[in-house]
Amino acid sequence: MTDLSQLMQLSQQLQSKMTELQESLEAKSISATSGGGMVTVTVNGKGHATRVQIDPTCVDPRDVEMLEDLVLAAISEAQNKAQAEYEREMRRAAGGLPLNIPGLPKLF
Repeated sequence: MTDLSQLMQLSQQLQSKMTELQESLEAKSISATSGGGMVTVTVNGKGHATRVQIDPTCVDPRDVEMLEDLVLAAISEAQNKAQAEYEREMRRAAGGLPLNIPGLPKLF
C-alpha cells in the first residue's frame, strides 16, 4: 500500500512541476531573425508568435514573395528554438524519467 501512496505523491509532484513549467514557458520570449536581421519574429516558450518586426528597407512592393519567405523563415526558426527550449525544460523537470509518458501534455 505504501508504494501506491508514494507513486500517487510522486505523480502529484510531477503534475505540479509540469504546471509550473507550462506557466514559465508561456512567459518566455524567444526571437529569431532572417535575411540578415531584416525580419525578426518573437515567440513565447510554447512557440506561439507574439511579435513580428520588419525592417522597412526590405519592403519592396515588386518583391513581396521575398518578404513572405523571410517572415516564414524567421517564424520557423523561432518555433524551432522554442521547441528545443521546451524539450530541455521537460528533461530537467522530469529528472530522468522518460518524456513520452501517456497522459502528460505535449505542447508541440
